[in-house]
Amino acid sequence: MFESLKPVAADPILGLMAAFREDPRDNKIDLGVGVYMNDRGQTPVMDAVKRAEAKLAELENTKSYQGIAGDAEYNSRMLELLFGSGHSVLGSGRVKSLQAPGGSGSLRVGAEVIRRARPEAKLWVGTPTWPNHIPLLGSAGFEIEEYPYYDIASREVNIDLMLETLRKVPAGDVVLLHGCCHNPTGADLTNQQWDQITDIALERGFVPFIDIAYQGLGDGLDEDAYGVRLMAEKLPELVIASSCSKNFGLYRERTGSITFIAQTSEQAEIVGGQAMSIARQIYSMPPAHGALLVSLILGDETLCADWKAELEEVRQRIISMRTLLADNIQNNAQGVDFSHIKRQKGMFSFLGIAPEHLVRLREEFGIYIVSSTRINLAGINSSNIDYLANAIRAVLK
Repeated sequence: MFESLKPVAADPILGLMAAFREDPRDNKIDLGVGVYMNDRGQTPVMDAVKRAEAKLAELENTKSYQGIAGDAEYNSRMLELLFGSGHSVLGSGRVKSLQAPGGSGSLRVGAEVIRRARPEAKLWVGTPTWPNHIPLLGSAGFEIEEYPYYDIASREVNIDLMLETLRKVPAGDVVLLHGCCHNPTGADLTNQQWDQITDIALERGFVPFIDIAYQGLGDGLDEDAYGVRLMAEKLPELVIASSCSKNFGLYRERTGSITFIAQTSEQAEIVGGQAMSIARQIYSMPPAHGALLVSLILGDETLCADWKAELEEVRQRIISMRTLLADNIQNNAQGVDFSHIKRQKGMFSFLGIAPEHLVRLREEFGIYIVSSTRINLAGINSSNIDYLANAIRAVLK
């Protein structure tokens, strides 16, 4: 049976992580891995999460299945986090949300539901996008089309070409959008640009599929949800995949949600049933632990306030690392302008240097960056910033 299988090419990011682990140098730096790290280079467990775990240990009296849709309180509280407690869509009956295994599981369930509803629909994906978007969603059977998103020369969203392309998307097709903190570029849509895209979606009749994996790490919990809340208010149909990996630090707990907004409450019931049918076929029941923790935090006034304060510390640290890096490498021999790093949002930015510079950084200095030049700003800290900045300036001579 297995003799026909061929070796699979290593994932570039996972391969880089493996090379980093094998590097014996003490001063090595990994800017490729996409997880948050504090100033000590650790991915910590939030204090609010630890306290919720202690509370859960006292309250939890079973490890039985919780059902295909997951924890009902988690689903309800995640909807309020996404839309805000007073959003009109919440009382409309048009919304169905399922707990899913992380952002990836959420994306896959959403993709499978769309494929059942409209198998002929094409999926439009921005260039560039998170490297796993196309394999993850394309393997559900979508024909993939691309729209321009990031302009390498200006290091900004290529909004004119993006809008021009979206005005040609056929009705019934699906357009994938990043809710905030664009991965890999860090270049986010402005509120005005969200307004423009929403108007085009309404005019053309395509369905946005929003991946919001970093809510709270850009401008703030409410600010980062502007596009989601606007489209939920204005459009008849919307699909949203959300994740608690980053803003709650629950990477290994695989905690996410897939949310559907339908034209009517009757359609929403059908969509919810189809989503549960798909989930049953893929993983049967979602993991409970992370969702129960999120539900406890969001449902407890003190825990929620403390979590928000911790999340704000994370956000501010990322902003400070952006400023620190940009300022330290701005005066370089080649005159490369790195000011875009300070303007962008979330954990990632494109450094925008040449491939040979990446090779030198890795071989001479033990600094690991993926070939796209995407860097994780949270991999920078007070102990390595001087070494990193000196190395970048050195390879640019």
